[in-house]
Amino acid sequence: MKVLVLGAGRMGHGAVFDLIHNSPGVDGVTVADFDLAKAEAVAAAVGTSRVVTRQTDASDYSAAVDLMRGHDAAISCVNYWYNVALSKAAIETGCNFCDLGGNNYIVDEQLALDAEALAAGINIIPDCGLAPGMVSILAMHGAARFESVDEIHIRVGGLPQDPRPPLNYQLVFSVEGLINEYIEVARVIRDGEIKIVESMTEIEELSFDNFPPLEAFQTSGGTSTLPDTFLGKVKELDYKTIRYAGHCEKFKAMIDLGLCSSEEIVLSEPGAGGLPAGASPSGVQVATGFRPRKLFGELLQRHLPADGPDYVLVRLDFVGTKDGESKRLRYDLVDKQDESTGMSAMMRTTAFPASIIAQMMARGDVISRGATPQEKAIDPDKFVAELERRNINIRAS
Repeated sequence: MKVLVLGAGRMGHGAVFDLIHNSPGVDGVTVADFDLAKAEAVAAAVGTSRVVTRQTDASDYSAAVDLMRGHDAAISCVNYWYNVALSKAAIETGCNFCDLGGNNYIVDEQLALDAEALAAGINIIPDCGLAPGMVSILAMHGAARFESVDEIHIRVGGLPQDPRPPLNYQLVFSVEGLINEYIEVARVIRDGEIKIVESMTEIEELSFDNFPPLEAFQTSGGTSTLPDTFLGKVKELDYKTIRYAGHCEKFKAMIDLGLCSSEEIVLSEPGAGGLPAGASPSGVQVATGFRPRKLFGELLQRHLPADGPDYVLVRLDFVGTKDGESKRLRYDLVDKQDESTGMSAMMRTTAFPASIIAQMMARGDVISRGATPQEKAIDPDKFVAELERRNINIRAS
């Protein structure tokens, strides 16, 4: 089995590591990035001749087609806006494809390729990271333990082991993905209907053993396709992001001030040679434009810590009926950075699931082909067994 990993950032590194060190069925891995040096650094860190590197531009469709040929599956660890074109390249080459997602509208475009993917005999499976991703399959796994399910509540967060003010947060994946989760709307099921909820709202307190006070709040994308999958089957379904207490209020203040806006703002600059602001020697106004979101994202990358030891917390609460009685079930997962390998908790719980799904697609070990949500294409029992083999363990209570 040969697998292509597009993107040599944190998650690309994690995917390559899993494919080489946890996956005996993988014969070779190609890691490709616009910056060849980054791809070569990942290959060197993984430390095997079974990894080859390539330089590529994710926006170059022809290059993507050429790169995918000869691979059984591809994992996209690049920004979400490339994933529709990459899905089409996968269909053209007959290469199974999954990605880490990050945007509901992009996922809808990918799922619209179902007939083409089915005709090509492959899988296109978006949103295969942590959340959306792993938690979607865990939702199916837990729901199967009931005769009928009324409620599914999902709570997920990546946290630094050493939180630092002002946000008590560190960057562990794309800053664009983080901002997107915080500003776009969330999709939930309430009273048996799909509803839209504003992100950064409905803050609640929650606790995990041996952790300081935590909060959870609405964010976009975490439910992915679950509202459509469970519509008509449950009364309540939602997803919230876990952070250390106080994070949401601080970040939302910056959103409310417009720092996450993509609308261009034009400012007049001081003129040269002592001229008034906005004037040039010829009397022409001097102006410069910028987009707050781009600047804010750059500032977050410059000033927030990154890649320190981390935790990932996952909780799924189910309410349903079994043996004619109302029952509750809770899944808890606490993962932390693996000091022996250097794999962060976020890499383990985001990139490893994508690697598992890529391999299942390549082996044909899927429920169905086509462009489908992961919860409909992946056998949850087999998936959970693969997680446990990687020491990612779910505690049920």
